[in-house]
Amino acid sequence: MATPRTDQPAAWWRPLANGQVACDLCPIGCRLREGQTGPCATRANRHGVMEPLHYGRIVSAGVDPIEKKPLYHFYPGRSILSVAAPGCNLHCLFCQNWTISQNGDARTTEASPEDLVRKALDEDSVGIAFTYSEPLVWFEFVRDTARLARQAGLKNVLVTNGFLNPEPLAELLPWIDAANVDLKAMDPVFYRKVCKAQLPPVLAAIRQFYDAGVHLEVTNLIIPGHNDTDAQLSELVDFVAELDPRIPLHFSAYRPAWKMDAPATPRETLLRAYELATRKLNWVYLGNVSAEVGRSSVCGGCGEVLVDRGRNRGISRLTASGQCPKCATQQPFKF
Repeated sequence: MATPRTDQPAAWWRPLANGQVACDLCPIGCRLREGQTGPCATRANRHGVMEPLHYGRIVSAGVDPIEKKPLYHFYPGRSILSVAAPGCNLHCLFCQNWTISQNGDARTTEASPEDLVRKALDEDSVGIAFTYSEPLVWFEFVRDTARLARQAGLKNVLVTNGFLNPEPLAELLPWIDAANVDLKAMDPVFYRKVCKAQLPPVLAAIRQFYDAGVHLEVTNLIIPGHNDTDAQLSELVDFVAELDPRIPLHFSAYRPAWKMDAPATPRETLLRAYELATRKLNWVYLGNVSAEVGRSSVCGGCGEVLVDRGRNRGISRLTASGQCPKCATQQPFKF
């Protein structure tokens, strides 16, 4: 295993007066004094220079079905090497992965970009997914690994909150093949109070992913009493539909976690969201819930099952050219 570089320079920062540094990576726009670490726990001022704290540090790694990202229209049935570092620039009170996303001191192991590419190839993975915590604030390592992965013929996937400035995202996008963006709500107050962030940059990032031709899917975690009204769900559906009704939208059930003790999402709420969304979107899925709908992919033309997801891993029935096996309608899947 190669030893990660410890002198890797940070990207997207500026020196300021009196030894301070400015971070231009995400919309928070931190100004850090000597020795201070940003709220994302991934970047710090060390002697007037911004240092990426987790370059080559892995807090979690494993091979998952790509459906667990969730990506349902991108190489269904394949496995993908999934990796993460500690830290996140959001502080969602309901975070399901708070033990790593909100803990900059979580135990890590060393790995270089070369190590991850080699492991992905050895595991017959379709590529590398940067996931579990927030990959965009792990910017330098994701960028370097994605470049090597692309050269090796692997696919690069981001599972992200989308809270990044447009210029750094533009630098990264040429190396990204697919993304699932977690759109928490369409309510700026929800983002500010519950996630400690802002909504407009996330919406802009989703549009930027789409405009760049990255395969895009969107996830919304439905939290009772916070973002689950018909009006709130309809506004989110309208945003996705206006961008492209073919974008897969995943509604996921919330469970109490970290600092939020709201009750778990009722099954009926997920089914109501599904019914609302299918009025305007072609592909709607449900996660963390047992339901007869919202799991397998079904042809909109004839009702034939295109991808069967009986146990979280897709079994594709598409033809070799991506058509429905029954009516021959071309389907929007990458495989």
